[in-house]
This record gives sequence, structure tokens and C-alpha cells, in this order.
Amino acid sequence: MILLLSIYLGVFVLDSPWSIVVIVVGCLLEPVEIAFLRRWSKRMGERSKPVTGGEAMIGKRAEVVRECRPTGTVRVDGELWNARSTEGVGPGEQVRVAGVEGLTLLVAPL
Repeated sequence: MILLLSIYLGVFVLDSPWSIVVIVVGCLLEPVEIAFLRRWSKRMGERSKPVTGGEAMIGKRAEVVRECRPTGTVRVDGELWNARSTEGVGPGEQVRVAGVEGLTLLVAPL
């Protein structure tokens, strides 16, 4: 963005020799801007919670549709998922998604 702004100023606004100076300064500042934006976007990505995929399922509540002793089926947000529970839960019980292994949710009773 800095480079584009400096080119615009150098070509359309300023007279020589200032136009050359502004374009050179813009070229020198562009890598600094890129480094800053990369660090900022990385920090924002680490701060935000996943909203899709298996990681987004962790912590959600689910209802057991078919008993999980140790495997069964649960309903999460209206979708049916294969599930596994080490403690065993019956149909109609509420569970919490503790993890994800492939397409199988690891669930624990509430």
C-alpha cells in the first residue's frame, strides 16, 4: 500500500526531484510494511478460535442418539456424528465433545 501511494504521489502530484525521492522511500518502506502485516495477521490467527473443522467441535454439547459403549452416534448442531466414549453413555444423555479423531468424536458425560 505504501509503495502504491508513493508511486501515485510521485507520478501525479509531485514534481521532480521530489517524485523520485518519494518513490525510493516508498520502495524502502514496502518490506517493512509487509513484515508488519505478516506478524499482525499471524497474531490475529493465533488469537481467533477455529470456526470450522474438527477443532471447532471441541467443547460443544451433544445428545447421544445411539448408545456409546464404547462407540455410538451423537447429534451435534443437528448433525449426526460417530462417537466414542470411554465411560459409556446411553441414548438421550447429554455429553461434551472432548476431542476429534478423524471423523469420530471423543465424548465425555457432562
